[in-house]
Amino acid sequence: MKEIRAAVVGYGNIGHYTVQALEAAPDFEIAGIVRRHGAEGKPQELSAYEVVKDIRELKDVDVAILATPTRSCEEYARQIVPLGINTVDSFDIHQQISQYRSDMMPICREHGRVSVIAAGWDPGSDSIVRALLQSLAPKGLSYTNFGPGMSMGHSVCVRSKAGVKNALSMTIPLGEGIHRRMVYVELEDGASLDEVTKAIKADPYFASDETHVFAVPSVDEVRDMGHGVHMTRKGVSGKTQNQRFEFSMSINNPALTAQVLVNVARASMRLQPGCYTMIEIPVVDMLPGDREEHIAHLV
Repeated sequence: MKEIRAAVVGYGNIGHYTVQALEAAPDFEIAGIVRRHGAEGKPQELSAYEVVKDIRELKDVDVAILATPTRSCEEYARQIVPLGINTVDSFDIHQQISQYRSDMMPICREHGRVSVIAAGWDPGSDSIVRALLQSLAPKGLSYTNFGPGMSMGHSVCVRSKAGVKNALSMTIPLGEGIHRRMVYVELEDGASLDEVTKAIKADPYFASDETHVFAVPSVDEVRDMGHGVHMTRKGVSGKTQNQRFEFSMSINNPALTAQVLVNVARASMRLQPGCYTMIEIPVVDMLPGDREEHIAHLV
């Protein structure tokens, strides 16, 4: 079977782990890496791959894995889908996912391509778990408790603020789906911690959570890419109450995000044109190999 040719757009933490996940996948070929500076300063670990500034410089790309900051995902998807290339991303602003999907749907259908959005672990694989638990107990309450651990999306958001040289945003679970954000910033010379704090707390990423901001001499000294989640649902199956379900995991944040992106890149090749979130995709389509064999083994 022909291997899927994937381009990785962006080469930060997620891009780095995405290359590793593609290298480990039996059904993918890396078409190339798209970086802001192209081949300039090309990392040694990318020596075997073509590194370019624009995806148009690569040949025969089936799917582009957007390892870019959340707020640039839609811009890239809008540019790449009309080139006849599928896109997948880990867009993670929950409140904006539905609108993003609606905006991309006609573009995907017009060009006969697929875009899978919000495909990380939350939103993403956790969304599938939430949907499953709700189906098992249609009436009830679900709680998703993150951490303690580093939020990549929140950290990227803080690094975009004026006066911030580097940043780490830690998510601390308080229970029942409520979280505290502990933000550690390395300030530019002359920057005001008060002004930086105001900008952070006003951002939609942080506006709904208790947020504390601290200045530190070096963010690298406090960084840990570990993260986790604990999900619970208590509800009613049919007319029977007191049904309780739990799901938990402890992970390396960018590594799992990258694996999920590769999984949905595979699934994108099996979907009809359109824009999808992960709860709309058959889980079996995210696995390499033969569907019938998976059914025989997993069911």
